[in-house]
This record gives sequence, structure tokens and C-alpha cells, in this order.
Amino acid sequence: MSSLMLRVAPRAAAPAPVTEASSKTFREGMRELAHGVCVVTFGEEGDRTGFTATSVASLSSEPPSLIACIDRSSSSYALVERSSAFAVTLLSADQREYAEQFAGRNGHKGAERYQRGSWLLLPSGVLCLANAIAAFDCELEERLERHTHAILIGRVRHVFLGTGSGALVYWRGAYDQVGWSREQIERATGRSLA
Repeated sequence: MSSLMLRVAPRAAAPAPVTEASSKTFREGMRELAHGVCVVTFGEEGDRTGFTATSVASLSSEPPSLIACIDRSSSSYALVERSSAFAVTLLSADQREYAEQFAGRNGHKGAERYQRGSWLLLPSGVLCLANAIAAFDCELEERLERHTHAILIGRVRHVFLGTGSGALVYWRGAYDQVGWSREQIERATGRSLA
């Protein structure tokens, strides 16, 4: 008969107190969840807009679908309400400027946010960044308004797979990366990814 060994864990520091949820404590807690950074785009021709999102997730693989959330007070929301399609572009580690551009940090709104960058026209008529990690061309199946935000349910009709570099992530209120940036890969391998 084998003997059992009990291992006693060292005494840990006292946990932080549990507090009632408020907007402030909720935001503080959610800052601990690292998110991939995406640009969500809408519209066609001169009537385009988009926004930076970290609240994007896979909903189902059968059928392929995803969700994205948008603040209903956003300058982009009026066009979202009129749209039947949207694209979600996953940003690479070296595309932070697009995250800031579509977050409106430079003061640009609507179609002005597309002034920089190389864009790919998807079958839906919506644009995505041509040099992104991946992009999803979605038919807007449903828009659910809850509290301050709307949940967009998109049926993924087309997928664009880009070249590999690290992913741009948002954690604790700042941008970071997972994996190597395009520049780091080029430096390590000695060849251009362009």
C-alpha cells in the first residue's frame, strides 16, 4: 500500500477585499483581461466609418459568426444603424497607429480615418487593412442594444488571412504585443516580409 504525502502550500498574502460592482471597479477589473485589438469598419464609397474595438469574440464556427460591441454614443454608431455589413480587421503588433487612428485620437471621424494605410475591398463592399493578421467580412445578422452599447452579431462570409507577425493587444490601459513584430521578424531572419 502506498503512502500519501500531503503538501502544504505556503501561506499567501490576504486576498484583496471583494467590493460591490460599480462602473469604476468593473473597468478596473476588466483592464486585467488582455484583448486583441481590432478595427471594425462599415460603409461604402464616401460614406465610411470605423472604430477600434477590443470587445470582439468568436460566437460560433457553425455557422462562422462573431460578435463586436460598440458604444452607442460613438460618432460611428449612426452609420452602424444603417449598415448591413461590416468587417473586423485583427491588427498586428506594428499597426498601433491604426488602432489610434480609428479610436479618433487624431480628431478624424468617418471616412477621414481611411486616409492612411493600404486597404482591401472585400466582397461586401467594406474595406479592411490589406496588411493585417486577418480580416472577417461579415453580414450584420442582428444588432442588440443593451445599456450604453450595442452587440453586433456578424455572419462571417469571407476570411482574409494575412502575413504573420505578432498580434497587437490591449492590457491595463496600454498597447502591447504577443509575438514578434514584422520588424523583429525581418531583423531576426534577414529577409523582408513586405
